[in-house]
Amino acid sequence: MQSIPVDTTRLGVLRCAIAPEKKITNSETGEVKRDRDGNPMYTVAVTVRQDARRISVIEIAMSGEPKGIEEGMIVKVTGLLAFAWSMGDRHGISFRADAITPVPASAPSALPKAGGA
Repeated sequence: MQSIPVDTTRLGVLRCAIAPEKKITNSETGEVKRDRDGNPMYTVAVTVRQDARRISVIEIAMSGEPKGIEEGMIVKVTGLLAFAWSMGDRHGISFRADAITPVPASAPSALPKAGGA
């Protein structure tokens, strides 16, 4: 399966739609998928809105639990790769990233003081 690097700077604002969840390989046993090094895999659903077009949601897999990610917050995705896949008559694109981190909220602007000074 060929990996295709994705330029996240061209994707517009990336926002967490569903907080990190463990990626399950067997729903009957609850077994968590692991990477080659034995780290648990997680998925994060991220909304992508580019050039005021429709919003798309992509699920991004990564090794280890992303810290500090909550639904609704703006995130930064590092090392995003896309993989085209097919299984029989099913096909799609999967995404994997090196890291997903929260983008700090900008500092509030200074408000004018009440009363005359």
